[in-house]
Amino acid sequence: MEPRNTTRVSLTALLGIPVTDSKGQVRGKLNDIAVATGPEAGRVAGLVLKTRDGLAIVPSQEVMETPAGTLELRSTEAITPLKDEGNYLYLQQDLVDRQIIDIHGRKVVRVNDVDLEWLGQGAAHLLRVAEVEVGLRGAFRRIFKGVLPRARLEAVSRKLAARAIPWQFVDVIEPDPARRVKLRIEHERLSEIHPSDLADILEDLAPAEREAIFTSLDEEVAAETLEEVEPKLQKALLEKLDEERIADIVEEMDPGAAADLLAELPEDRSDAILEEMEPEERQEVEELLEFEENSAAGAMTTDFVSVPWEAPVAQAVQALRSFEGDPESVTEIYLLNEKRVLRGAVPLARLVMAQPETRLNLLSEPRVLSCPADMHQNELAEMFDKYNLHALPVVDAQSRMVGLVQAEHVISFLREKL
Repeated sequence: MEPRNTTRVSLTALLGIPVTDSKGQVRGKLNDIAVATGPEAGRVAGLVLKTRDGLAIVPSQEVMETPAGTLELRSTEAITPLKDEGNYLYLQQDLVDRQIIDIHGRKVVRVNDVDLEWLGQGAAHLLRVAEVEVGLRGAFRRIFKGVLPRARLEAVSRKLAARAIPWQFVDVIEPDPARRVKLRIEHERLSEIHPSDLADILEDLAPAEREAIFTSLDEEVAAETLEEVEPKLQKALLEKLDEERIADIVEEMDPGAAADLLAELPEDRSDAILEEMEPEERQEVEELLEFEENSAAGAMTTDFVSVPWEAPVAQAVQALRSFEGDPESVTEIYLLNEKRVLRGAVPLARLVMAQPETRLNLLSEPRVLSCPADMHQNELAEMFDKYNLHALPVVDAQSRMVGLVQAEHVISFLREKL
């Protein structure tokens, strides 16, 4: 099969050009281009014309480009009055100047123009959307339209570096009157974006777009992303969610982060969310809510791996396998006696090298640092700096281990002070 000939043209260049019938009589000017959504997303469904009688639409297959650069109708009978059609995305009205998510650059960008292609000739002369322009090329076209002749404008703009996103990655967030636009991101692709990048994207979006993206995330991804955003934005993201949905998300969060989040919410909302949580997760968070915010206990997580002081290596490996927290946060296995008093810690590297039957107390560090639950975060930060720590156990008045402060929490505390 021979490849189909294509001719590239921009939306900016097309808008406003005359649309004639077969006799050369002008029947209107191009006002916009309607694109299908849903299963046929991206297909040019029709061209919107501004006529003497108002706005009209004509199917794209009934229009072809002429050598003179105008558009010609195959049949005037194909023109029909434009109705409020919610199944269309209008390129000029709904896309240009709107923000979309560039999943490859992991940032929010603004649409400056849209590139389209004429496919083939004669009966196969069809128009399709090729890509979205988000760089200087599209901005240049729009600024100099009407200043430079159309052919000259296209020629000059093509010399500028393109920053474009293929149309197959563009879709509507939700079929509502605002027709907000984003890149099509499958749930699997969303889970591949680092939570910090997702947080940055949400911060750059307008509230409605932000809400639509966040509500599309599954509980685990939503939880990881919430942990990365500022408290003010956390509250905004949860504002329109019901307590049951929030509880599902909070249960996936680190208990310390969950406690921090609920502490920022009104007490009645926080209590309602806790009521919807599973008993075990609720108890963990409620215990953390009792501590002072600026104390070590207020910054700690209760997600850590511990085993009995005289347990073998094989038992520690099993504890790691059954750990439900973030596995990347684990750097040591903590050894506790029957009263949960902290007796030692074994680095993961040392654990991996040991035989399964080896007793963990033989592998333990000779000195294990810890801090009291009521230690102020200023002192906590000094300890992390002095001893170059990745994590620090938190103990109560009876030396029982109650939690773990990780370096990222200390870094967040120090950043807030700057």
